[in-house]
Amino acid sequence: MSFIALNYFWIGIALVIFIVLVLFKIRAPYGRHTSLKWGAVMDNKWGWLLMELPALLTMPIIALSGPVQKTNLTYLLVCLWVIHYTYRTLVFPFKLKTNNKKMPLVIVLSAVFFNAVNGILNGYFLGYINEASIDLFGPWIYIGLTFFICGMVINHKADNKLISLRKKDTGYQIPKGWLFNKISCPNHFGEIIEWIGFALIAFNISALTFAVWTACNLIPRALNHHTWYKEKFAEYPKNRRAIIPYIL
Repeated sequence: MSFIALNYFWIGIALVIFIVLVLFKIRAPYGRHTSLKWGAVMDNKWGWLLMELPALLTMPIIALSGPVQKTNLTYLLVCLWVIHYTYRTLVFPFKLKTNNKKMPLVIVLSAVFFNAVNGILNGYFLGYINEASIDLFGPWIYIGLTFFICGMVINHKADNKLISLRKKDTGYQIPKGWLFNKISCPNHFGEIIEWIGFALIAFNISALTFAVWTACNLIPRALNHHTWYKEKFAEYPKNRRAIIPYIL
């Protein structure tokens, strides 16, 4: 199987999983949907670290060690990737106010595989295939970078808002203000925008594959969160959408 075909195959898996998750309303058993019915569990914070670590390591190592001559675009993409995953791996887990909370080991191992594959695909393209010299002053670079930065800011701000609601350990609350007045999951919305921006900058099949996977993973997750909020809080705002303002 060629590298391009492998990417299309991985996109196909993402679309199948998306359809299954949405049709059968499957809730991945971590976070607020944690379930002990999925076997062995581990500490939530260390689980997050292990889940994200493969992406942090594989992409930059493969991209920078590959034989293809590196361009400014290569270094930009690696830098953006490392910034995102350094936060996700080494900062975010330890900001969580989830002492003694557990996560199923099967979820951790599944995420390790998922992040490793996406890291390898993106690193391999930059390190072994991409030989084009891209103009960093092209308009699509600025558009993509704007998307990436805006998505990251939205994601971090939403995460901080959700974390702050648990400071007094009073359980889950209805988040209010800012984008939370429009959608239940601005954090997921921001991350999808972020990786769409990355794909616009990279303009290659592996970055597109990861953007598709991000959407296929986070949209069902946001729909589940939205349903959970409505189940738990009778007063949950009726006009609030799940992940895309005014649409979904």
